[in-house]
Amino acid sequence: MSSTRRRRPIVAIDGPAASGKSTTARAVADALGFQHIDSGALYRAVTLIALELPEPPERWRAEELVTRARALGVSLARSSAAGALEVMVQGRSVGERLRGDAVTREVSRVAALGPVRDFVNGLIRAAAPDGGVVLDGRDIGTAVFPDAEVKVFLVADPEERARRRLAERGSTPDAMGVRAEADALVRRDERDASRDVAPLVRAPDAVLLDTTALSFEQQVRAIVDLARQRAPSLDRTGGGG
Repeated sequence: MSSTRRRRPIVAIDGPAASGKSTTARAVADALGFQHIDSGALYRAVTLIALELPEPPERWRAEELVTRARALGVSLARSSAAGALEVMVQGRSVGERLRGDAVTREVSRVAALGPVRDFVNGLIRAAAPDGGVVLDGRDIGTAVFPDAEVKVFLVADPEERARRRLAERGSTPDAMGVRAEADALVRRDERDASRDVAPLVRAPDAVLLDTTALSFEQQVRAIVDLARQRAPSLDRTGGGG
C-alpha cells in the first residue's frame, strides 16, 4: 500500500526478544492517539493452537498450522467499540494464555515458518488500511510495512533485557537467573537473525534506540518525538500528546 493513500502514519517498532517493544508500543500509541497492534501476540496465538496438536513441535507443518488457525478464527478484533485490538481465537480473547512458558518456548519456531508469517502479516495489514497504528515485531519495518513513515529498532543489553523479562514474570532477578535468561535471549536473537524467512534485521532507514540506560518514560518520549518529527501531519490528523 502506498503511504500517499493513508490518512495517518504508521509507526513500526522492531527489535529482539524482551527489548520492551510491546509495552513501549502501547504507550506510544496512547500518546499519539493511535491503535496498537502486537504482531507477536498473533504468532503466539498460532503457537497456542499448535500445542494442541498430537505431533511434537519438530513435526509441525506450516500449512497445517495456517489451516487450523483459519478454522479456529485466529483474528484481530476490538474488545469494544472504542477498545484496543485483541487477539481472538474462536471469537474469544486468549489473553494471558499467550504468555505461558510452553508458548514462549516454541513461538520462535512457529514464527520462522513462511506460510504462518504470510497469514499473520495478512491479518496485520487488513487491520491497518488507513494507518494511524503503532506496530511492534521483528520485521514490521522490513517486510510488513516497508514504507512505514516512522521506523525504530529497539535494543538493550542482554542482561538488561533479562532483568526486565524476569521482572515481568514476577521473578526476583538474581545474578544467576539474569545470566541464564540473558543466555537464552542471545540464543533466540541468533536464531531470529539467521533464519531464512523474515530474519531479525534493522531496516536501513530505522532509527536505532538503545534503551539500556533509559527509563520507560524516556524511551516512549523518544519515539513519540521521532514520530512527530518524521510525520508533521500528526497534530493535524488527531495525533495527541
